[in-house]
Amino acid sequence: MIHPYFLGMLGTNEIIIILIIVLLLFGGKKIPELMRGLGKGVREFNDAKTNVKKEIEEHASDVKNSASN
Repeated sequence: MIHPYFLGMLGTNEIIIILIIVLLLFGGKKIPELMRGLGKGVREFNDAKTNVKKEIEEHASDVKNSASN
């Protein structure tokens, strides 16, 4: 099992080695495409999270208004 504090134990040398391996595996032209896709995924997740929060707040205010009447 990977412990959450594992990433805190990585030093500069280990991070550089990992980045070199990623560069060798995917190549210089594929990495920007991968990062773009990752950014779109994070953006969509944040948008969905915001929409869910907004819907919950709207329904909570509707319930509160109907309960006070």
